[in-house]
Amino acid sequence: MPANYKNKNLKFGLIGKKLGHSYSKIFFEDLFKEQNIAASFDLLEIDDVNRFEQIKKEGYLGLSVTLPYKETIIPLLDELDESARETAAVNCISFKNGKSIGYNTDTVGFALSLSKILINRKELKKALILGSGGAAKAVANVLGKLNIEYKIVSRSPEAGQIGYTALDAKFLKEHKLIINCSPLGMFPSNRTFPDIPYSALDESNILFDLVYNPAETVFMQKGREQGATVCNGLEMLHLQALAAWNIWNS
Repeated sequence: MPANYKNKNLKFGLIGKKLGHSYSKIFFEDLFKEQNIAASFDLLEIDDVNRFEQIKKEGYLGLSVTLPYKETIIPLLDELDESARETAAVNCISFKNGKSIGYNTDTVGFALSLSKILINRKELKKALILGSGGAAKAVANVLGKLNIEYKIVSRSPEAGQIGYTALDAKFLKEHKLIINCSPLGMFPSNRTFPDIPYSALDESNILFDLVYNPAETVFMQKGREQGATVCNGLEMLHLQALAAWNIWNS
């Protein structure tokens, strides 16, 4: 930690909407306690991303960013790190020398978490990304670097994307890895789930849900019932948060 941070009450926080589902506050408060750091982590639930202009004046050293502001926050930042430029999405902000700098640590968290699942699945070369927001952009960036071909599935598909009605058994057989980047299934809407043909799944499929609350979403449950490997986003959350912490302390 930089020397000028010593003996100060540090302020960090999370910007987003409907933050009751988030484990970030618990994670960082445990980290502060473990490292014996006098710091706070605030949940900054805001209705308009322009509220960020006021937050900038409130003495925060670093902020995490979640739904729905990972993309709309970008024009309000002074600089973007390469990770944010590549993904066109920001989930981490650092304040240094009077400037706000945007980063994307979702890429780090997803890459490290996914690598453990794929260690024995070298043949996997095609994936489906469910959702088209900021998290989906980070996932697409990682898959591209791993040379895994992907299709983005959206309820309102744009050029190069497909709609859910295009998904059939053949699609799921060819695209073994399916990543839910949408908020479907997230607390408190626990019973919602992406509309895919789950009966076409089998033990060769992997379902990775970026949602981590609840620990097992309906998306995961339906995949597990068909024999698929399933994983939630809790480890990814921890890994991206640690990457953010390293940025704030650099």
